[in-house]
Amino acid sequence: MGNGLLGYEGHGFGQGSNDSKIVFELSEPRVESGSSHARKRVAATILVAHAAKHVYNSGQSSLIMPEIKIGLQINRAQFGSLQTASSIAWWLSTMVSGYLGDRFSNRAGLMIATSLALMGMSLFVVGYAPNYGIMLVAMFFVGIGPSMFHPPALGELSRRFPERRGFAVSLHGMGANIGEVLGAPVVALLLVFLTWRDLLKISLLPALVLAIAVWMLIPSRKPTIVGEMSSTNQYIDSLINLMKDRVLLVLIIATALRSIGEGAAGGFLSLYLRDDLEYSVTTVALILSLSQVAGIISQPVMGYLSDRIGRKPVLGSGTALTMLSAFALGLVRPGIPLFLVVLVKGAFSFSLHHIFVAAALDTTRGVAQSTVVSLIYGAGFIGTVSPYLAGLIADRYGIQSAFLFGGVVLIIPTILLMVARFSSPEQVRRGRLPK
Repeated sequence: MGNGLLGYEGHGFGQGSNDSKIVFELSEPRVESGSSHARKRVAATILVAHAAKHVYNSGQSSLIMPEIKIGLQINRAQFGSLQTASSIAWWLSTMVSGYLGDRFSNRAGLMIATSLALMGMSLFVVGYAPNYGIMLVAMFFVGIGPSMFHPPALGELSRRFPERRGFAVSLHGMGANIGEVLGAPVVALLLVFLTWRDLLKISLLPALVLAIAVWMLIPSRKPTIVGEMSSTNQYIDSLINLMKDRVLLVLIIATALRSIGEGAAGGFLSLYLRDDLEYSVTTVALILSLSQVAGIISQPVMGYLSDRIGRKPVLGSGTALTMLSAFALGLVRPGIPLFLVVLVKGAFSFSLHHIFVAAALDTTRGVAQSTVVSLIYGAGFIGTVSPYLAGLIADRYGIQSAFLFGGVVLIIPTILLMVARFSSPEQVRRGRLPK
């Protein structure tokens, strides 16, 4: 212990030979360029870049996709396949990005910049797609760029803020909420003056400008952090050891189940407000926007609390409240009670995801950070099947049953999180895991 290095022993990791052991610093290492100013600059840059990415995402998904359906005169099945193609590419590239983020963790800025540039270029191609076939291929590439953002970004934040990991990754999530709130109105305003094709074509320029700014503000550094991957074999060994970690497995399973429950409850909320309750489009947009605002406020608060009192109480209580809000959506009266439930759902739904990420990152102590992010995000992909399942239930038993289905599913991750053994805040600060 005199040299400050320990072999990884906690959470069921295999001991193996000395060559297969993952080594990390007792107190998690900081980057060489880890001055307070440099760290804050990196955090601010990632927050702004993430917000900008979600401006693109929000505008594309909520406003431009319907315009594409109308413009190409495609049916609903074809419309759905465009989104499916993008989702599949998103999942595949997320896993690849995890590997690249760890293999070349000293170049996180370059990878984030590449993600933003690819996003702009793919949307540029979509703007020129003349028919459904080419649009399908273009939408596949649309899923690649944005998905490559999170693993290197969150991995870099984790490495630079090991003692405030929950708060740092929550700021990253807050950027997403800000972008989602701004995206729809910004794109709606631009569509008054531009066609959807013209808007997608010119979207390349701000994406490239942003990519260059990120590349300059998060420069590459020497790979001096203990635990950074120097070879593919080392990466594979670390990944195998990671999958032996019981807490990480609980977090992956809980994330998958939570995404299913959230997908069922959230996927039909706007339809419930619009069709069943007959709220105006403006009212629905206002309610959903305020839900996002609740997420913006709650993200740093939940992150701070998770650093102070631990991941377990925040995740356990937050998931329980998310579960109760899903049940309540199908039971409370329209009006103020329903509005309050939507706010509670927004506050916890948006903030908890990044606490899951922080808890997973705690288990690695600086090893395979980006890959862990990919595993959590990849588990969340399972939730994409949830709206279909909930739709079958809603068609048979009514739309409130979709909310109840989501609540029932959320019971399981709530129990898993309450019984799992997490590292305490003190253990996280000292770089130790519970035996």
